[in-house]
Amino acid sequence: MIIYKNDLLGFQNDVDSNMIADLVESSFLSKIGRRIALNEKRAITNSMQFMESIVRKADLSETCGVQLEYMIPTTSKRIDFMIAGKDGQGNKNFVIVELKQWDKKIEATRKDGIVKTPYHYEDPHPSYQAYAYKSFLMDFHEDIYNGRLKPFSCAYLHNYRRNHPEPLEYVTYEKLVKDTPIYFKDDYEKLQKFLNKHVRYGSGEEILYEIEKGKIRPSKKLIDYVTGMFEGNSEFTLLDKQKLAYETALDIAKNSKQATAVIIKGGPGTGKSVISVNLLGALLKEKLNPLFVAPNAAFREVIIDKLAQNHSKTRLRNIFSGSSSFTDMEKNAYDVIIVDEAHRLKNQKAFMYQGENQVKDILNAGRTAIFFIDDDQVIRPEDIGSVAELKKRAKEYGMNVREMELSVQFRCSGAEGYVNWLNNTLHIKDTANYDGWESEDFEFKIFEDPNKLREAILEKDRQNFNSRILAGYAWSWTSHKKGNPDADVDDIVILEHDFSMPWNSRKVGSTWAIDEEGVHQAGCIHTSQGLEFDYVGVIVGNDLCFDPDKMEFYADWKSYKDSAGKSGLKEKPEELKALIKNIYKVLMSRAHMGCYVYFVDKEAEKYFKTRLNIETETAETIDLFDNPNGRAYIDMLPFYTLEAACGAFGESVSAEPSGWIKIHTGKTLSRDMFVTRVKGNSMEPLIYDGDYCMFRKYGGGSRSGKIVLVQSSDIEDPETGGQYTVKKYTSEKEIPNDETWRHTRILLKPLNPEFEPIVFDKREIEDFKIIAEFIAKI
Repeated sequence: MIIYKNDLLGFQNDVDSNMIADLVESSFLSKIGRRIALNEKRAITNSMQFMESIVRKADLSETCGVQLEYMIPTTSKRIDFMIAGKDGQGNKNFVIVELKQWDKKIEATRKDGIVKTPYHYEDPHPSYQAYAYKSFLMDFHEDIYNGRLKPFSCAYLHNYRRNHPEPLEYVTYEKLVKDTPIYFKDDYEKLQKFLNKHVRYGSGEEILYEIEKGKIRPSKKLIDYVTGMFEGNSEFTLLDKQKLAYETALDIAKNSKQATAVIIKGGPGTGKSVISVNLLGALLKEKLNPLFVAPNAAFREVIIDKLAQNHSKTRLRNIFSGSSSFTDMEKNAYDVIIVDEAHRLKNQKAFMYQGENQVKDILNAGRTAIFFIDDDQVIRPEDIGSVAELKKRAKEYGMNVREMELSVQFRCSGAEGYVNWLNNTLHIKDTANYDGWESEDFEFKIFEDPNKLREAILEKDRQNFNSRILAGYAWSWTSHKKGNPDADVDDIVILEHDFSMPWNSRKVGSTWAIDEEGVHQAGCIHTSQGLEFDYVGVIVGNDLCFDPDKMEFYADWKSYKDSAGKSGLKEKPEELKALIKNIYKVLMSRAHMGCYVYFVDKEAEKYFKTRLNIETETAETIDLFDNPNGRAYIDMLPFYTLEAACGAFGESVSAEPSGWIKIHTGKTLSRDMFVTRVKGNSMEPLIYDGDYCMFRKYGGGSRSGKIVLVQSSDIEDPETGGQYTVKKYTSEKEIPNDETWRHTRILLKPLNPEFEPIVFDKREIEDFKIIAEFIAKI
């Protein structure tokens, strides 16, 4: 799409009359339906004054053609400046010029075609941007890849003075700059010669027309280039049900007479990405015009890296895209759009997205849209990708809908039971086969010390397993401005274990998962979703905790540090909890061979251990002092056996403590407190067999819902066999005619669902005594 087009003389007049930016904005408004930003309009005015001076002194024909803000077909990318004309041999040429306002020194990076700027942390090298535009047209524009039109490219930094040495010309970028020269403030004569060489003799209007009207189809060279990458690449081999889904989707894309949305559902590791990448190659072979969309930049870059291996990635990136670039795209611009991780498609609240609904954008832009999706991997409020949303929007566009589901687990060593167990344990959804899986298939281990978890992951890395540490977003991320450009600050700190480590490097960015230093940094959900490792170590922060009384998880809004992820959810705890549980489900299902976990919240750790049938460590021994030495009820409490406690605190019978215990809970102590050791497993995961617990003598008042120590001659506790027990108190009441309520039934409920409540009816209640209320474990 052409926003502005004129011959050279007309362009010069528009610049001289100071109308050029207004004309561009007016055309943009009529063709795109919105205005350009004020800073962009100022940049156009400024840059075009420089370009007008360049072309006026370059001795070019007035019939050369000029295009500004040319929107590359089937994309939302815009070329700053393009000039067309013939050279001395009569070739139809055009030159792409990438313009930059930069005036401060730029730094080189070790990344291909990427520089560090003082304006944004990292940006493509200006020559790379112009080269990438040219590369796209050479791969997709029929008249260009057939040689009827010849493209050239360069970059012009009209405010930037060359440094000595100049980072933008470092050897890192030597090959790039040789193909697409870069010109600085004092290089205007060199740029004039470059333009004169290629477009001096004009006739540009015809060339611009052919650029605009040419057919957009992938070239044979591109098809051979991409499909050749699959040969011998075992990472993209299709297995079992993957093959069926692939062939079905391919057949629809090739042969369907009506626009169709294909929805392929599957949990972690079911092979969605393998199918999607294979479809891209097959559709190119069929000479269709496909695009691969991945909303998560980290996932997209790793897929490109795995596919390209030792090949150049520039051409490959032309058929991969993020999800926010379809807002202004014409209908059915692509034959097929493949969307992996479709659950991450956004609404209008997404950062930098200028549209309303990315699902609608994609359905409009592709005649066939193939979505790979898992409803249980939504992690932010703006994530709107769901099966229901896809079907609703497809219906609005009058499209056919075809659904398929992948159920076989290829990640987690084929341990489908593990993923079912994880869904059930995190209370995401009830599943069959939730009791576990064969441990030899997949290793799941809980660490009580994060340092030991880290060492286990480092050991796996030393053994050449692809291993990473991941963490929930429960720690703030120090900004680049505050001295954290390259994982320089240990943001993840767990003081009680003297543990600290940094978040993944900003400098490495989207490719952290495959960077050799990545094992020493913690990845977050945004740099790991959709990716696969051999082993992962997951640090679960205080953003997700467990309430043993209610036997349910809860989310801590303050502890969850992703500001975009919790936006608008402060008063919606259930929605926030659902997103955070999804995050940890994703993190814990990234590995093929094993997942190691550390929980900051110890109640969550205990709960997970009960689901694994792991005995929780209890205090086998504890220091008992014969005498408190003046510290009684200051930081020491008396210790009684259960029998003695019920005697001393229940019947006013003299009972001597067995000793005194030092208390480290930080709670204020009083003379009605004591310590006893609880027996049995009925109160797991709050209290485990052998735990030392603090109690306070019951002094009356409501006890509903509290954990209490009870004595009755009618009790025959199934675990202790005695006349005392520790349980959660509930009761039923009646109000007879005298309007004074009385108990009709008392229930002492265990927290462990494997045990039955102890029930007291009217006749037994008289013998029933509450001795004390539970305070805490020590």
